[in-house]
Amino acid sequence: MISAIPSPEISYIDLGPLRLHFYALFILTGIVLAVILSDYRLSRRGAEKGVILDIALWAVPFGILGGRIFHVITHPRDYFYQGADLLAIFYVWEGGLAIYGALILGAVGAYIGVRQAGLKFWSVADAMAPGILLAQAIGRLGNYFNQELFGQPTDLPWALEIPSSNPAYPQGFPDGITFHPTFAYEMLWSLTGVVVLLLLDRRLNMRFGRLFGAYLVIYSVGRAWIESIRIDPSEIVLGLRINIWSAIVGIIIGLTIIIVQRYRHRGIETSVFRPQKDAEPEVEEESTEAK
Repeated sequence: MISAIPSPEISYIDLGPLRLHFYALFILTGIVLAVILSDYRLSRRGAEKGVILDIALWAVPFGILGGRIFHVITHPRDYFYQGADLLAIFYVWEGGLAIYGALILGAVGAYIGVRQAGLKFWSVADAMAPGILLAQAIGRLGNYFNQELFGQPTDLPWALEIPSSNPAYPQGFPDGITFHPTFAYEMLWSLTGVVVLLLLDRRLNMRFGRLFGAYLVIYSVGRAWIESIRIDPSEIVLGLRINIWSAIVGIIIGLTIIIVQRYRHRGIETSVFRPQKDAEPEVEEESTEAK
């Protein structure tokens, strides 16, 4: 009988000269599944099938860039110290993509793609919300293979084994300690959140950005409590880990979107397309008064 979850012995495979890191493969898999689900949802609302791929070509690179920048900024001691290899900042395959940073710049990229496609930003955001959370859940499996993002010590049956030779193993802990598999907690929370979002959309018809707001609230609530039991190094602000503050901000923004958009849009969304403006500007009538 397994008394703990064993850590994987490998984190990559070599195919000739090409090294494939499982972290990157799971992130890529999550992105593909998110695009498929989002395209299905958006096309059912009247958008051209496949348009979500055009948007993803903007959102994904921006999101990866934002995720890495946010991670480096919030973990400066991992990258900026005497003798540090500054090129490690770009080693994304070793882990270190902050979800909130990915959301910030990913939204900028998505906005560019949405504008080019002639769609409404909030309509696309609502269609993408379950897919984004699904991608986050799949991506957490990459943390498992990197043997990172584990929590406090525990002897629960689903505890995670981490070898003491792992650089992330907490200093001062004896060998053989098992830890909370926080990557698994977040993955299960996110998968549950996907189901909840789909049910909310079906039952309550949450449009005009409200479903995206619900996504922010659901994910951030889970992230806050999961973050509270993590023991990996983190910047502390006013007694809380930086990502707990990020989660609190996420909850506030999500609730604000839901409340504001519910007040602004009380009807039913009839189209995901932006209104087309007249090609020719209106010409003001010349005054008949004497000059």
